[in-house]
Amino acid sequence: MTRPAPDTTRRPPGARSADLADAFASVRLATEGLAAPLSPEDQTVQSMPDASPTKWHRGHTSWFFETFLLMPELSGYEQHHPMYAYLFNSYYEAVGARHPRPERGVLSRPGIDEVATYRHHVDEAMARLFDMPLAEEALDLVELGIHHEQQHQELLLMDVKHVLSKNPLRPSYRSSPSSGHQAPGPAQAGAEVAKIEWTEHPGGAVEIGHEGGGFSFDNETPRHHALTIPFALARRPATCGEWLEFIEDGGYARPELWLSEGWAAVQDQQWRAPLYWELDGQDAFVFTLDGFRPVDAAEPVVHVSYFEADAFARWSGARLPTEVEWEASASRAEPAAVPGEASFALHPTAIAGGGFFGAVWQWTSSSYGPYPGFRPAVGAVGEYNGKFMVNQQVLRGSASITPPGHARTTYRNFFPTSARWAFSGVRLARDL
Repeated sequence: MTRPAPDTTRRPPGARSADLADAFASVRLATEGLAAPLSPEDQTVQSMPDASPTKWHRGHTSWFFETFLLMPELSGYEQHHPMYAYLFNSYYEAVGARHPRPERGVLSRPGIDEVATYRHHVDEAMARLFDMPLAEEALDLVELGIHHEQQHQELLLMDVKHVLSKNPLRPSYRSSPSSGHQAPGPAQAGAEVAKIEWTEHPGGAVEIGHEGGGFSFDNETPRHHALTIPFALARRPATCGEWLEFIEDGGYARPELWLSEGWAAVQDQQWRAPLYWELDGQDAFVFTLDGFRPVDAAEPVVHVSYFEADAFARWSGARLPTEVEWEASASRAEPAAVPGEASFALHPTAIAGGGFFGAVWQWTSSSYGPYPGFRPAVGAVGEYNGKFMVNQQVLRGSASITPPGHARTTYRNFFPTSARWAFSGVRLARDL
């Protein structure tokens, strides 16, 4: 996987450029490594409009560097293909027209070899760019592009998991599933689960948001004060064993637990368990990137929507935390550990003491919106986050598949309330 991206914001320009060149090479290799186990067919399929084919992720991340760095900064640079700007633009309206997102899976060409050639073309040009003196604004865009590609590494795994889950063969992402995970026996409701412990917070005025000294996305700023009442936060995410109890108690059949739109989603989409679960009598099984196996009651529950998280919290006699509460608690944790390379896994593992990072993204009750004083960047890159600040909920933490070095306490992930294919789970909160 990618090594953690360096903090280059306070380095001399030449040193910062060299560090970013190394980080760029590392992240580009990591993307290709994630795609390597997949066949050409695997990389072409699009299983739903929200997901994208693997080869599209590989092409889009290359387009980002080509569009925002190579074309404006590298004299004499020639686009690899004149139509790739149309095929691989995601949502940057200021840059030009784009191919419809729901139709990315109908593109049999360019094939994966042609996409690899495109990536090589961009990588060679970026090497020439790094040999030039670059202004701080250009280096900032390089750093943004690196973290953008890390986001797509996680999306690549999310999307291909959804693709493989639709196959009756239940194939593994890798030909040889990881040997480090011992498959559990069939999980059942009532399986022993460690009792939830709580960390109390006195409330009051707290500071949240990125304060500088490293990379952040614009939606993490500006740092500001917020007010909380006294609260407690669970020391670990909710487990599959607890979710089995929720199911056994009729959680998916009790409208009083659900928000109105959530209950409509339960009925319309026939939700009876988290995404990728299969219930067989008293037994529960789950499809993972390492294949199909019994649910492990001790593992964090993953692939639940905001609606499901909210209903589970209500059933538990608790609630979801606000993002202010989550960040205030994570900032106080000792140690406030961010996952290292060893924590990367294709599926969340059983909890040993809990933690804020490296298992599942955790839904909050906070709507995704701008912080006080937020200003998007000027130009097309200003479309990166700001225009999505409506009809979405904030998630905090990081997942088992989040690239090393990509997580931090101030990171604000966001998804629609009904989304389930992200590696999303639940951490409970309660008032004091």
